[in-house]
Amino acid sequence: MLTILGFVMIATFLVLIMMKKMSPIAALVLIPALFCVFVGQGAELGDYVLEGVGNLAPTAAMLMFAIVYFGVMIDVGLFDPIVRGILRFCKADPMRIVVGTAVLAAIVSLDGDGSTTFMITVSAMYPLYKRLGMSLVVMTGVAATANGVMNTLPWGGPTARAATALKLDAADIFVPMIPALGVGLVFVFVLAYVLGRRERKRLGYLTLDEAVQVEADAEVLVTAGGGGEEPRKSTGGTGDAADADAGPAYSADGFQGLDPHRATLRPKLYWFNAGLTVALLTAMIMQLMPIPVLFLIGAALALTVNYPNMADQKARIAAHADNVLNVSGMVFAAAVFTGVLTGTGMVKHMADWLVGAIPEGMGPHMAIVTGLLSLPLTYFMSNDGFYFGVLPVLAEAGAAHGVSPLEIARASLVGQALHMSSPLVPAVYVLVGMAKVEFGDHTRFTVKWAALTSLVVLGAGILFGII
Repeated sequence: MLTILGFVMIATFLVLIMMKKMSPIAALVLIPALFCVFVGQGAELGDYVLEGVGNLAPTAAMLMFAIVYFGVMIDVGLFDPIVRGILRFCKADPMRIVVGTAVLAAIVSLDGDGSTTFMITVSAMYPLYKRLGMSLVVMTGVAATANGVMNTLPWGGPTARAATALKLDAADIFVPMIPALGVGLVFVFVLAYVLGRRERKRLGYLTLDEAVQVEADAEVLVTAGGGGEEPRKSTGGTGDAADADAGPAYSADGFQGLDPHRATLRPKLYWFNAGLTVALLTAMIMQLMPIPVLFLIGAALALTVNYPNMADQKARIAAHADNVLNVSGMVFAAAVFTGVLTGTGMVKHMADWLVGAIPEGMGPHMAIVTGLLSLPLTYFMSNDGFYFGVLPVLAEAGAAHGVSPLEIARASLVGQALHMSSPLVPAVYVLVGMAKVEFGDHTRFTVKWAALTSLVVLGAGILFGII
């Protein structure tokens, strides 16, 4: 019964948010609370929620101070050179912009943290998408999928969890997977190219070589009109684009992008901010302190050095308060969902049912089975639940048929491209919140492409003999 109710609860949540019948926060709180009462454990609801909140509180704290820290770094201009390089490549062409989104998300994902990746990517690319009238779910979908592939880095989380759960060396798991993950990343770039061409066609843009630039300051993009008409200026939210070298200016709704003349820039402190960020990421990778503590200290230092005036500090905190409140609120709402799933035993029963449903004849192919199961399981469960609760069971079943735990561990990573769009991943709320995209719209668009990317990684792993 708990197995069925677990699947029904997840399905109800997804249907309601995708149909926009409830907001994600309301759905994350009310639906599990209702099901908890329905299974006769309403009296324990408070304990389940507090346990969930306790488990996710460090994540919420990390996100809060990470948003402030990287928000300040964006304000002071730390990432402007990288972003301008990407924007030079984009050249106000929708196809290049989508590919640039994938490249930027992949590069920034090297820090191993999805939230910071999404903050930097959206801050850089959002103005271009808005000013050209491009689909914002394309941006969120491409960024999430690229980050999902890169999330398999040993310091990103899943690989370390798999190594811990199966008592293996993380390098032995990850290094052989590099070719398959490389194929997955190339597939994301190809996908971005295809989606970008579709956006270009939808908006009626020609390639840069076919475009005619008539403004000396490159403030507007001029494209050739259809039907043999003379070239015309594109106008409004679907055509006006700033000079790529200068970076995007303000979008139509007032969102501040990387305006090269913004008052918050601190060019004289560029190397201090770069050094502070490198030191922060190094300390994070070396695990010198808990990540929430590192970001708390980093945010305090960044604010104090860059904005010694108290009024300026308050202004910067206020500027990022909306994102902080939205994301932290979503994380604590998700704590209700995960708390009820775990506390009532639904997750355990669902996992046991799925493992038990594997036919006996599939035993010698448990690595492939693990790869396929990683897609739905890491989407509907937290990484902790999957890697510490399900993976050991799958590895034990594989070992009985002579399948190496290393193969099982590698196969368990392929679902991460889809996992990064799971409603149980706090970082995805940073992405959709900053991009002003409904979570349901993001889910409908992204899930199919992310699942396909995961299958490409699995196929490449089988082809290369890794899995």
